[in-house]
Order: sequence, then structure tokens, then C-alpha cells
Amino acid sequence: FLAVHGLLHLAVWLPKPAPPPAKPPPFEPDHSAVLTAVRVPVRSVHALALGLAVGACAAYLLAAVAVALGPGWAVGVTVAAALLGLVLKGLYFHPWLSFGVLLDLGVLSAALWEWPMALV
Repeated sequence: FLAVHGLLHLAVWLPKPAPPPAKPPPFEPDHSAVLTAVRVPVRSVHALALGLAVGACAAYLLAAVAVALGPGWAVGVTVAAALLGLVLKGLYFHPWLSFGVLLDLGVLSAALWEWPMALV
């Protein structure tokens, strides 16, 4: 679950070929109303989206490995992965990302409540 959720961050935020004009995507994953409101340059907004997506993916993959191996640092890296995902989805929020927010909150609460990490 953790690995798949991490890889989904890349699937949503990595650049894709331009879609046909007749069939636009449902939303632009690297558009941030928050960062646009504070006048962050478009290139920086895009670069931050990619950086956070890669970071969240890497953290979730590391969390999956940590949970599988059972080291004591699995909780910490799982919390970090969920927080990175929440920051990314918070800055670039679109209603289509709501389920991802719920998944990140579920992972975060499971880790903080110290549920058996094998269930995450």
C-alpha cells in the first residue's frame, strides 16, 4: 500500500505529453492557488510540485521498505512521508485530490497511534 501510494504521486505530478485540446485533463496538478496568490514565479511553482512529488514518493517507498524490514525508524519515516504528501496536496489542492488527502491522513494517524506497522 505505501509503495503504491508513493508511486501514485509520480503518476499525478510528473510531466506528461500535451493532451489533445478536445480532451483536456480534469485539472493541472502543478497549479497552486496558494503560491500564485503570493506571486511565486510559475517555474518555481512547477519545480516545487515536482520536488515535493518526488520527495513524497521516495519517502513512501522508504517507509514501505522500513515497514517490511521492521526497523524502529519505520514510524518516523512513515510520518514524514504522510506529511510530505499532505503538504504537496495542500499547496496544490484540487477536489480530485481529496481521496489522496484522506489516504495521507489515514497513514499519518496509523503511524502516530503506533498501530502495528505491518497493517499500514
